[in-house]
Amino acid sequence: MNGILLIDKPQGWTSFDVIGKLRGVLHMKRLGHAGTLDPMATGVLPVFVGYATKACGILPDDTKAYTAGFQLGKVSDTQDDTGEILETHDFAGITEEMLRDALSGMTGEVDQIPPMYSAVKVDGRKLYELARQGKTVERTARRVRIDALELTQFDPAAGEGTLSVTCGSGTYVRTILHDLGQILGCGAVMTSLRRTVSNGFSIDRCITLETAQQLADEGRIGDALIPIGEVFSSLPTVRLSEKQTRLYRNGVKLELSYLKGQITDADRYAVYGKPDGFLGTALADKQEGILRIERNLCEPNQ
Repeated sequence: MNGILLIDKPQGWTSFDVIGKLRGVLHMKRLGHAGTLDPMATGVLPVFVGYATKACGILPDDTKAYTAGFQLGKVSDTQDDTGEILETHDFAGITEEMLRDALSGMTGEVDQIPPMYSAVKVDGRKLYELARQGKTVERTARRVRIDALELTQFDPAAGEGTLSVTCGSGTYVRTILHDLGQILGCGAVMTSLRRTVSNGFSIDRCITLETAQQLADEGRIGDALIPIGEVFSSLPTVRLSEKQTRLYRNGVKLELSYLKGQITDADRYAVYGKPDGFLGTALADKQEGILRIERNLCEPNQ
């Protein structure tokens, strides 16, 4: 089996827990995922199956969308309500208008300091390992992309609300809420998180782990697999003849002049062959005049 299985990750599970469960369900080891979710989070987790795992690091669309709950007046060591509360503050007087004003200045390309409870590595060690030992180390800010922040619900009396977030890969939503709390001067922690979009896939296409198990028991799990080529549908395409396909699959660099009418100003392409269909991705080297294989994503014996 090769393709993508879209899982609605349950709360309390790590992304690695999901992979472990699916290895038992699918009876195969070659699985990977795109976009780690914290245990408290739920929602879209694209799981790459078989040869499709080679696509994990080259996905063209890194956009993620979330619905996040928050509570004003608190600061925690994890930046969510599962951690130790370090500070409490009065949030009386914080209005919806103040929230919207603060959020309006937090979008775009921004520098974000990763939380201590994260998988980011410092000197070869994951931050959450150090945090569990009670250690705090200096972290370097990372440039992340926050496309949109929308306040969708707010109860000023309770200091509780919901935020819609659209962002790029590597962005910590709980850090966005922590930073929002610092801007407002009262602190804030994340109380819930659901990912609704990841890498072009929406939550309405996901299945639960229970459904995956049922489909596997019925011998129909292949029906839920999404072809890997769909991930690269946003790229311009190059379609090869049978002869070109044989050469390409044997590692021969094709001359761009033989692909007339297909090469544009773009540098990256989704490659389709005959009769194999989607083969993988390639880079057009305009200076050398050749098409270079970026990643083969089909079975090697096809």
